[in-house]
Amino acid sequence: MPKQKYYVVWKGRKTGIFTTWAECEKQVKGFVGAQYKAFENEIDAEAAYFANYDDYKGKPSSSGKWRTASIQPLLPSICVDAACSGAPGKLEYRGVNTETSEEIFHAGPYSDGTNNVGEFLAIVHALTWQAKHNMHVPVYSDSENAILWVNTGVCKTKLKHTPKNAVLFAIIHSAENWLAENELPEDKLIKWDTSLWGENPADFGRK
Repeated sequence: MPKQKYYVVWKGRKTGIFTTWAECEKQVKGFVGAQYKAFENEIDAEAAYFANYDDYKGKPSSSGKWRTASIQPLLPSICVDAACSGAPGKLEYRGVNTETSEEIFHAGPYSDGTNNVGEFLAIVHALTWQAKHNMHVPVYSDSENAILWVNTGVCKTKLKHTPKNAVLFAIIHSAENWLAENELPEDKLIKWDTSLWGENPADFGRK
């Protein structure tokens, strides 16, 4: 059963705190300049609602939770995440330094993508970036599918190839070729434990 989330809308057709994405979406979809964000509990949502959107924009709602967890992620490391508006929709992804949240790379937006494709490309991008910089640190992703796809070397997406996403498919093909030609570092692709650590530092701070 999905965990209850709370959606704060600072600017939309109606403002307030909503308990379902469907209700939040009614307020923000198609609304120019909409300001909204999901939170994991009501207390954080209420505190955010009475604060400024700019204090939360682009930041994970549970940022830093991992620092006080009983078991912590390995450091140094890279966290990756993707964001997609729709399925398919506008896709972007990025990688950050886990400890500092400093952005290392950012790609997109690309037309007609999916979140899983973005997660797959983000992991491969992190691996190629490390290869170029002679680094060998763990890569964290919260997508089991993407980790599996990278380990098998194939992006097993059901996304339909269209003229609008031709560039995206070219990037997927390039990523698969790189995986075929390079040996993956052992035990370096790790599932980010969202329940223990909160959203990973690369999270775009959206739904």
